[in-house]
Amino acid sequence: MKKILQLLALYSLCFLTISCQQNAVPFLAEYPQIDLLIINGQVLDGLGNKAVAADLVIVEDEIVFIGKSEFTQSALAQRVKIVIDAKQRIVSPGFIDLHAHGSPLKTPAFENFLAMGITTITLGQDGDSPEVINLNNWLAKIEENGISVNLAMFVGHGTLRTLTGINRTVQPSAKDLQRMLELLDKTLKYTFGLSTGLEYNPGLHAQFDELNALAKVVGKNNRLIMSHLRNEDDDQLEASIQELLKQGHYAKVHVAHLKSVYGKGVDRAEKILKLLHDARSSGINVTADVYPYNASYAGVSLLFPVWAKTTEQFDIAKIERKEELETFLRNKIIKRNGPQATLLGTPPYTGRTLAELSQVLEIPFEQVLMKIGPKGAAGAYFIMDDALQSRLISDPLLAISSDGRLEGFHPRGHGAFAKIIEEYVNKRKVLSLPAAVQKMTSQSANILGISDRGILQAGKKADIIIFDPIKVKAKATYSQPHQFAQGFDVVIVNGKIARREGKIATEFWGTVLTP
Repeated sequence: MKKILQLLALYSLCFLTISCQQNAVPFLAEYPQIDLLIINGQVLDGLGNKAVAADLVIVEDEIVFIGKSEFTQSALAQRVKIVIDAKQRIVSPGFIDLHAHGSPLKTPAFENFLAMGITTITLGQDGDSPEVINLNNWLAKIEENGISVNLAMFVGHGTLRTLTGINRTVQPSAKDLQRMLELLDKTLKYTFGLSTGLEYNPGLHAQFDELNALAKVVGKNNRLIMSHLRNEDDDQLEASIQELLKQGHYAKVHVAHLKSVYGKGVDRAEKILKLLHDARSSGINVTADVYPYNASYAGVSLLFPVWAKTTEQFDIAKIERKEELETFLRNKIIKRNGPQATLLGTPPYTGRTLAELSQVLEIPFEQVLMKIGPKGAAGAYFIMDDALQSRLISDPLLAISSDGRLEGFHPRGHGAFAKIIEEYVNKRKVLSLPAAVQKMTSQSANILGISDRGILQAGKKADIIIFDPIKVKAKATYSQPHQFAQGFDVVIVNGKIARREGKIATEFWGTVLTP
């Protein structure tokens, strides 16, 4: 009798179990079709937390679930379009590049950025955006033509000066200034902020009152001023930062690619960082970014004095102030670590230093620059100290950028984000992997004011990368700067696979972002 009761109990249990299974609600039943399922990943959420084992479920362009997925084999076959086995690799938000350059209407693929794990870039930097009154029409063309990465656009201060006829005027008339402010106000409705390039024409002519007036408009729109400072030379750096901090009384401000030209050592870095941290403590919303290279890259015009930066000014200076200009250039280059520290990156000088050209042409290096002229070339300048710059990279306040472009003769455009992981996480152990990822994802999103990306959470957009951090390599070098980074196996933009195992998708999945 006892055995019969046990069998009846077992039969009842089995019947109930089968019945429950048959009547169980399917996993994520509210989504009849799953576009992408990532399984067996070690998920870094982008907020600095340690990686956790989890799967991700993506519908269209959105993450709808993170955790242990519970699809049956039949549900996988019927409901899930694509399954990616992460094989215990890191799954993190796609990186956000706070300072990039490029021509999306000419080179929309931007594979250099995708290969580094970047899913969102910013353009319109250094005070220079497309020279059009209605920037929204230009952005609409990008959306129509397609772009491989998401784009967060800035409007350039120098461009606004040009469009409103101010150009290189030091003190614009009240009427012209008002026109510029009105154009800025209109453009900020769909862009992420104002970029200034106060080391470059025509922005370098802007004075205190103009910059403050611009800052008030930016602040009114709750946007960001991203500034290439007026002067990055170490003896001028603090004054340049203070100039930006004054604008910070009216708007959020950001130091682009923070560096100290010929500054030395960790102690100097601490003083620079203290200036920023003290400003934040006083209520100024200031942030900054940095790239992991000790050479900058820009047009050679930055080597020339204010009175000889344009072609017209240079032509006059060659006649009226030739000896003075040569002396200025000679002293400038010596101060910037000598002619061997300037590596030119545009034809016909590509890959040669000023020192090498001086030897080949049998003329002093300052005369080489006179021969090239302020608009004749761009180059890499080895003018930063590793100890100082590495301390900047390690500080929690600073996010990461590349300041790179597809065509630029500098490895940062193809290697910056990979180098952060390869060099500063794996080799030097300056940063933990969660901290490094945070600097390149949620921290950057917060700076820009992007709320739906940069974090892996249900409800966020599906910009995702899958990688083994040990295999991440920045292959680009100063002599061969156009080599793609390695190790970012899968790059997903808006829920679609944009690049996988070194092959870019035939379609572009990026979009133009709005604040």
